[in-house]
Amino acid sequence: MERLAGKTAVILGASSSGNMGQHIARRFMAEGAKVIVSGRKADVLESFAEETGCAWTACDLTSKVSIDTLAETANEKLGGIDIAVNSTGWGLLKPFLEHTHDDLVAMTALQYIGPYHFCQAMIRKMARNSGGRGGSIIQISSATATIMLNDHAAYMGTKAGFDHVIRCIAHEFGGEGIRANSISPGLTDTPMTADAKQVPGLFASFLAGYPLGRIGTSDDIAAAAVFLASDECFMTGENLQVNGGLTLRRNPTREETLAAVAAATPERT
Repeated sequence: MERLAGKTAVILGASSSGNMGQHIARRFMAEGAKVIVSGRKADVLESFAEETGCAWTACDLTSKVSIDTLAETANEKLGGIDIAVNSTGWGLLKPFLEHTHDDLVAMTALQYIGPYHFCQAMIRKMARNSGGRGGSIIQISSATATIMLNDHAAYMGTKAGFDHVIRCIAHEFGGEGIRANSISPGLTDTPMTADAKQVPGLFASFLAGYPLGRIGTSDDIAAAAVFLASDECFMTGENLQVNGGLTLRRNPTREETLAAVAAATPERT
């Protein structure tokens, strides 16, 4: 069943091989959508487009000019925009007192200001009073916008802040036929967490927090995105906790993680 047949989708944050944005793009295409992928790495985007048959264009989320160009290019190539997904993110890992001013500026640019401009540009193409046909905005947030995790203060704060922007979009543009929702993964097996996965015991330390008993995958997130993008979705202004029930419990503390890693690391003789 092609749940997105006849729809067009922009997916920003798809320029790392095998990342969440690419998984969402593949699933959307399998569901019948016409897709354009975007991000900063033109070579990766071009390779992905050649493999899958989608369109691509480069975009720097920290540049409003680049975002506006993405909207114009996508609208022209796709013949309109029905779905817009922002799956970008930066996993800055530092204790609170070690975050510098430059860290905060960079994080805000990537995870608050850039997404704000992205949604503005997409809405201008979707809004019915601008000649659009409505649509679905999907922001990839994080379970840590709701529950605690050590050394992620700037990351968590910007994700939580933009969840509220999504609510504002839903409230203001529902009359234009536009839905806006967030998806909050927990720890997910993606290229961004590949280094962490190699640390013995680290992923295992998180498992106790998951009632469904496993770490999430990009395919879990892509399945939720299909629902939010489809016409069967009668939901807006919500944050879907697609994390196996993690937000019913908690992430491990620093001490618990360190203990799990130590227990799983062979002693050197």
